[in-house]
Amino acid sequence: MMKNSKFDIRISHAFVLLSCCAFVYLASGCEETNSKVTHADKYSLLQQEQTQLTYKVEQLKSDNKQLQERIQVLSGLPDGAKGENLYELQSVKITRYTNIYDKDKDGKKEKLIVYIQPMDTEGDIIKAAGSVDVQLWDLNKENGEALLGEWNVKPEELKKLWFDALLGTSYRLTFDIADRIDKYEEPLTVKATFTDYLSGRVFKEQKVIKPN
Repeated sequence: MMKNSKFDIRISHAFVLLSCCAFVYLASGCEETNSKVTHADKYSLLQQEQTQLTYKVEQLKSDNKQLQERIQVLSGLPDGAKGENLYELQSVKITRYTNIYDKDKDGKKEKLIVYIQPMDTEGDIIKAAGSVDVQLWDLNKENGEALLGEWNVKPEELKKLWFDALLGTSYRLTFDIADRIDKYEEPLTVKATFTDYLSGRVFKEQKVIKPN
């Protein structure tokens, strides 16, 4: 009876030992499999990054080539055709079409539309690059209430507002003033400050507008 018990204990120990070995083997196999998957994923990611870097390098080469060509062309131009002499902004005009309009036909004028024409030394209208500050004033009011609204139009927005129609060629700037004035019955003053980004010069102009 004792012998059988010892034999059974040995079998149990052997079974436990075999189970442990099998677990270690399976665990190492899983780890190896996971390791292989991880390495494959890393390799695929590296390939993608290499492809992206190659594309960026090619793009930079193309950009550099274009810049070199532009430099070559510009270096061949006469001195009179460079810098601010490409055009010389002389003045800025606020046209007579500048006013407050009822755009949604509800009986209330709620849109201030400002037409601005940059003029060169020859008196021609040019699409000068720059920024515009616009102010709307009621000069009949006290100083604290005279300024009804002010807006800034940046260069990237301004270049999209070039307007060419029967009314003339100009920048057309539209501002919502529904919450700025209750009634438009008296003359108001529009002031515009145009900063020319080519020469750095600042031009100021103002115009009195009246209800139609």
